[in-house]
Amino acid sequence: MGIDGTGEARERIRVLVADDHALYRRGLEMVLSAEPDIEIVGEAGDGSEAISKAEELLPDVVLLDIRMPRRSGIEACTAIKDVAPSTKIVMLTISDEESDLFRAVRAGANGYLLKDVPGEEIADGIRAVVGGHSLISPSMASALLTEFAALSRRQETRSQVPVPRLTERELDVLRLVARGLGNREIAAQLFISENTVKNHVRNILEKLQLHSRMEAVVYAGREKILGLP
Repeated sequence: MGIDGTGEARERIRVLVADDHALYRRGLEMVLSAEPDIEIVGEAGDGSEAISKAEELLPDVVLLDIRMPRRSGIEACTAIKDVAPSTKIVMLTISDEESDLFRAVRAGANGYLLKDVPGEEIADGIRAVVGGHSLISPSMASALLTEFAALSRRQETRSQVPVPRLTERELDVLRLVARGLGNREIAAQLFISENTVKNHVRNILEKLQLHSRMEAVVYAGREKILGLP
């Protein structure tokens, strides 16, 4: 149990660490174990083991390297979303290649952090994705903005493809998701329950045939359906 700001006990965030470098896993576990609200429940040394451990342990968050033997982190991310749909996935990697970022988003990752970030930022990132936020290393965020612009230009050069119809409330939710708000914050802004927000997000993803909040924001930016500048 951890202690929240009110001094009340709460369940700790259960984390699975998947990385093929044992020394890095040890260091990461030492850093995160010092956090009162985070518990390391398991580790994996390759993509296949990450999938089986995620299915067995059903952690709240998986920290997943992209470059791993047997199955890559991208493949593992897709499979984990199938066997443990409620588990959040943060790619934690040395790769700052834009293609890896976009593949991770398409695979359903909830976050993308570079390994050079301080340990406390990884802990904060874990809390953020559990709270419903999407997470990208600042140095990679500009890549997504560049991709938005490129996709928009390409969109203008071809015929407009009809966008699945979202309700006004779903558009409201999507705009707030695009601003990085979590479910609780969206609920407060729209004066609805968190469960209602979760239902709206699920419906949005189903209608757009997407796998994650991050991918929904990329899609919305590309299709220019948010009315954002």
